[in-house]
Amino acid sequence: MLAHSELLLRVATGAALGGAIGYERGRHRRPVGLRTHVIVALASATFMIVSSQFVYYQRFGAGDRVEVDASRIAASVVSAVGFLAGGAILRSGLSVQGLTTAAGLWLVTAIGLCAGAGMYVESSAVTLLGILALTVFRRFEDKNDLVTKRRIGVVLGDGDETESSTHAVMKAISDLGADVVDVEYERRLDEKPRTALTLDVSLPVSVTVAALVETLEALPNVKRIQISQPS
Repeated sequence: MLAHSELLLRVATGAALGGAIGYERGRHRRPVGLRTHVIVALASATFMIVSSQFVYYQRFGAGDRVEVDASRIAASVVSAVGFLAGGAILRSGLSVQGLTTAAGLWLVTAIGLCAGAGMYVESSAVTLLGILALTVFRRFEDKNDLVTKRRIGVVLGDGDETESSTHAVMKAISDLGADVVDVEYERRLDEKPRTALTLDVSLPVSVTVAALVETLEALPNVKRIQISQPS
């Protein structure tokens, strides 16, 4: 039977190491950040010490025969975290996002279990390797945290100024420091003529959605604006 101070140290170590992974995820503006990773690692470490130590707190008699599977709760944690990690995975069109975040949650679960088992060196080493994988290997991927991607839909009123309005929209977006990746042009010729532009752009992260909307609203002949994440 371990002392309460040792058990609390294991839980605190798991939470701190999980927080290190969560801090890296939060810096890169991922939807699952510091708090979630800390809680997952904290819960995993707690489940681990419960799994290995709970029998000592049940006040069984000296002659009682008790059979305990110390791995049962820990094994259930590994299975259960799959549902939590699955919630971080998003599919938009043909692209899938959140796989790295889901893998990170799986990783901090392992780190929490490791710390809960008293394997401080191993849990610290795994945390270091995880941070290296998330930061160093990121440089080999097409990632840029200074740029965000947006899909901008603009509907222009019909008239002789439609062409000039189109150029004005393109110029306004370029003046914000955006790179236009793709453009779709659609013109309706029915009873309510309209011209629609759909632009996939890469914007500096300093440009907020509010600033983008304000810029486009100030342009003449703009009837509708829609901003979303590209699929």
